[in-house]
Amino acid sequence: MISNKEKNFISAVVYVHNNEQQIGSFLENIQKQLSENFEKYEIICVNDKSTDNSVEEIKKVSNKISETVITIVDMSYYQGIELSMNAGIDLAIGDFVYEFDNIYIDYDLDIIMKVYEESLKGYDIVSAKSSSKKRFTSRVFYKIFNTNSNSMYQIHTETFRIISRRAINRVHAMNKTIPYRKAVYANCGLKLNSVIYDPVKNIHTKISKETSDIRQGLAIDSIILFTNVFYKFAIFMAVIMMLIVMGTAIYTVIIFVREQPVAGWTTTMLLLSFAFFGIFAILTIILKYLSIIIDLIFKKQKYLIESIQKITK
Repeated sequence: MISNKEKNFISAVVYVHNNEQQIGSFLENIQKQLSENFEKYEIICVNDKSTDNSVEEIKKVSNKISETVITIVDMSYYQGIELSMNAGIDLAIGDFVYEFDNIYIDYDLDIIMKVYEESLKGYDIVSAKSSSKKRFTSRVFYKIFNTNSNSMYQIHTETFRIISRRAINRVHAMNKTIPYRKAVYANCGLKLNSVIYDPVKNIHTKISKETSDIRQGLAIDSIILFTNVFYKFAIFMAVIMMLIVMGTAIYTVIIFVREQPVAGWTTTMLLLSFAFFGIFAILTIILKYLSIIIDLIFKKQKYLIESIQKITK
């Protein structure tokens, strides 16, 4: 038993969506680690409109705990990890906040304290990162993002992370709405670090179509917001269109000077079609930019909470 517990108040924000099989054991493990190492802590479970018995399982665990309060944040409808975690973090009052985006434990539980200890060395954001090979789609996304981002830190697949209160305040001062936490953290100007661990077991999680669609949209939005990939593409298309227009003009002049019939009608139309395709491609990107800007600046509600339950014995 640890005699000298940490004095910092700790919040643990846990994302929950149809995890009735795992949430009970996860909370018991996390609670055990926090109670053994910290004098004061809280656990916030963000229920992203689960349709199974996840909430009932959370309440079962809470009935066994007397050291702290477990808060359940019920989202009004399924809103995905980012908005749901934003809701939980906004309610957290800890000096440090653990963000558990998923509840599948493939690490030794002492990694939880190693991440915290690393943050005490002057890092405001510290993540736990598995050394196992990532999915191909994830590797492609992070490669594109990190290659084209101006951030001083690279982002990667993370299992969980801890952030300081200073980092939370800094991020909230920068953005009213946080579309992608990892990217915002990497651009907030504070020190980041990672604790790499070897997984103790292999876990294969099945992602629902609803979650997959949200992640795909988030990936596109993040690349638009935090990198210059689409800007480069727009410039490239604009240059190609100018060359095509110039080529078409030269071709037309040559036909006119030679006073020949317009025999290149098909070719001209193909060139014009390609040019218009480029215009519409650029317009599509511009519209996407405008859509995201409008959502970030003028969106009145960052997320919608249905209810908050503080469970005490």
